[in-house]
Amino acid sequence: MGADRVFAYGAAAGLLGDLVLGDPRRGHPVAAFGRAAGAVERVLWRDHRGRGALHTLVCAGGAVALGAAAARAARGSRGASVALTAATTFCVVGGTSLAREARAIGRALDAGDVAAARARLPHLCGRDPQSLDADGIARAVVESVAENTSDAVVGALVWGAVAGVPGLVGFRAVNTLDAMVGHKSPRHRRFGWASARLDDVAGWPGARLTAVLAAVCGDRPRDALRAWRADAALHPSPNAGPVEASFAGALGVRLGGTLSYGGRVEHRPVLNGAGRPVAAGDIDRAVRLSRRVGVAALGVAVSGRLLADRVLTGQRTTTKGRRA
Repeated sequence: MGADRVFAYGAAAGLLGDLVLGDPRRGHPVAAFGRAAGAVERVLWRDHRGRGALHTLVCAGGAVALGAAAARAARGSRGASVALTAATTFCVVGGTSLAREARAIGRALDAGDVAAARARLPHLCGRDPQSLDADGIARAVVESVAENTSDAVVGALVWGAVAGVPGLVGFRAVNTLDAMVGHKSPRHRRFGWASARLDDVAGWPGARLTAVLAAVCGDRPRDALRAWRADAALHPSPNAGPVEASFAGALGVRLGGTLSYGGRVEHRPVLNGAGRPVAAGDIDRAVRLSRRVGVAALGVAVSGRLLADRVLTGQRTTTKGRRA
């Protein structure tokens, strides 16, 4: 069994495990990585970009090295390699937990319990819930579902297809570091710069694939592509912009506008201005679209890995023939 099939079987099994089980309630490896990264930050922190770059190198580099060592140890057994890929995929993707939290907020809004929805929102995103009414909460949830479809599912599968287990682990490490230190708070404005920029680079291919698949899998492909072309560049994030704009067009809703993070108010541009305001019922529609995008991304990632391995195998065969 070649590396292409190892990834295909392992990634499919891991994504299926996430769909059925969701994230582990206790002892999640990503949470353990977060605690370790926090400990490293306490040792290395200075209000300096160089120290932040060292923090990123130690944490993300250490995670990639650990993934590479595990993959090397399992290389002698095809079954062990598939099992390792499946377990790693299961640990780094988070589509089911994303859907669970989003739908819980949607149910609270449907029941008219805005207080319960506000209390649950921090499980999903970093918005200030007290500043949001029911429609604002619904919009925050749909935007979070869109962005996290790329960050928690598609991006990981893309890097898994490129680099196997080290790619899966490395992408999740970078994304986690960005969530921890990549924001523009006084403490992390300089220290978190390297993590934020590396996350932009690592998330670029997954975000574009997510935007494409949202258009393909949604009910309004032309509107999704139009919103992506017209509005994505207006968003302050180079990766969230295409994803949120495409989701907005695919769902026929309007995203963006005023929001609040940590007491700081931001006035972001409107994405898909031709759409209607988000309502509570759109949360479930966004989750269903996210699910379809995740499954389609698995197909694209596996197909890309199979094609790349066949091309490389053909090149090696041709080179050997010429030498002979």
